[in-house]
Amino acid sequence: MLRCLFLSAALVLSVHTALEAAAKPNILFAIADDWGPHASAYGTRWVRTPAFDRVAKEGLLFKNAYTPNAKCAPSRACILTGRNSWQLKEAANHICYFPPEFKGWGEVLTEKGWNVGYTQKGWGPGVANDAEGKPRQMTGTPWNKRKAKPPTPDIVNNDYAANFADFLDVVPGEQPWCFWYGAVEPHRGYEFGSGVKKGGKRLSDIDHVPHYWPDNEVIRHDMLDYAFEVEHFDRHLGRMIEELEKRGMLENTLVIVTADHGMPFPRSKGNANVQANHVPFAAMWKRGIANPGRVIDDFISFIDLAPTFVEVAGLKWRETGMPESPGRSLTDLFFDRPRHVRDHVLLGKERTDVGRPHDEGYPIRAIVRHDSVLIENFEPSRWPGGNPETGYMDCDAGATKSFIIDAHRKNPQDRFWQLCFGMRQGIEFYDLKADPDFMQNMPDDPRVARMRDQLHEELKTQGDPRMEGKGDVFDKYEHASEANVGFYEKFMRGEPVKAGWISPTDIEPKPVP
Repeated sequence: MLRCLFLSAALVLSVHTALEAAAKPNILFAIADDWGPHASAYGTRWVRTPAFDRVAKEGLLFKNAYTPNAKCAPSRACILTGRNSWQLKEAANHICYFPPEFKGWGEVLTEKGWNVGYTQKGWGPGVANDAEGKPRQMTGTPWNKRKAKPPTPDIVNNDYAANFADFLDVVPGEQPWCFWYGAVEPHRGYEFGSGVKKGGKRLSDIDHVPHYWPDNEVIRHDMLDYAFEVEHFDRHLGRMIEELEKRGMLENTLVIVTADHGMPFPRSKGNANVQANHVPFAAMWKRGIANPGRVIDDFISFIDLAPTFVEVAGLKWRETGMPESPGRSLTDLFFDRPRHVRDHVLLGKERTDVGRPHDEGYPIRAIVRHDSVLIENFEPSRWPGGNPETGYMDCDAGATKSFIIDAHRKNPQDRFWQLCFGMRQGIEFYDLKADPDFMQNMPDDPRVARMRDQLHEELKTQGDPRMEGKGDVFDKYEHASEANVGFYEKFMRGEPVKAGWISPTDIEPKPVP
């Protein structure tokens, strides 16, 4: 026991020594919107990401990075606070009022004298005010003045890299800074065919279409259009890295590149599974990361980011005013120190979008391991993708979604519709080694009971209301958008409502059995 204590103390000392040697790094946090783990660094042939690949090659590439919640606002809340979404009250939901009691690391760094800024998309969508009703700067001050002509009409005209350069121009040289590069891409919509017409891609570039989608030209075009927007994000990242090199700042800047959740396609974004929550993740810090070029197989979660940023900033968690985090700093991986390997992550979902009666969500909790995933659907009588009569609003409009819905109308037995939008069982279990596309549910597998016990035990420790029979609290939290309140009932009465993220043709003209 005494030897273990000495080893532990030595490890802590060595970590702090490494941090002191590196000095406080600047931080560039680059987060795409709706990008799954598709990058050339991962072997994806149909996406070219030289900037991300450079970060991975000169730093670390993470193969098993996950967000706890696969929707924009709750995922970003996990990043900022270091807490799982079921620990964040209203912030577990999409388009919510962010609870004032949960501080984020962007605010902490600002309080500690850092220059903190962002471009385009920080936390959101939703409303974040302090206890006095004043708007909070969750990710610092905005930098959005510089514009450029986008390659398609569906890509925003923000010149992300130029706005980053403007931010650097005003940062005092003696003060550390943190910049949040929050691209919109590859969020929908897409210009159909842009991947081929403007990106020089070929439909044959795609070596694998997930088995829960049909494999045809429409779906392949949709995937390549998504890839084209990923590459737009990557080009701006490359320009930012070049800007840091030009200014002599790259050596001591921690660059982390990721996305808030998986791609905006059926059975991905807005769900809780290996496709929805698995994200790309690479980190580069030339003065701080030991033995660069490593590939990390350990599971990491977005709840690890807040503890990481607090530590590399030279702060102690108790100094931040942030509630306790179940996350673990990534610095032991940065410094290539021994650590207890995390062999699983937890996932969840509450109300991610409107379109169900009484503004109800589709609550899920899940546990993912290297070889399997257990998913518990707490309300299997509800439609997982949103009600058909309101257009499956828990899935963004797009060519793949519309193709699957239309095919189901022609053939009600269509298996792709069932896999993407049909009712689900209360328990789903998939063997990921034998079934990587999680197609064959095996709820009676002997591993289910053990994994479910582990899932529930950890959720109870974290204070998840669902484990106390109080999960309905998430459906009762107020929407931050008045237009979303009672949306289903307004829609069914024929009242004018706005739902720009669905296509009118996706709305079912008659009930789906």
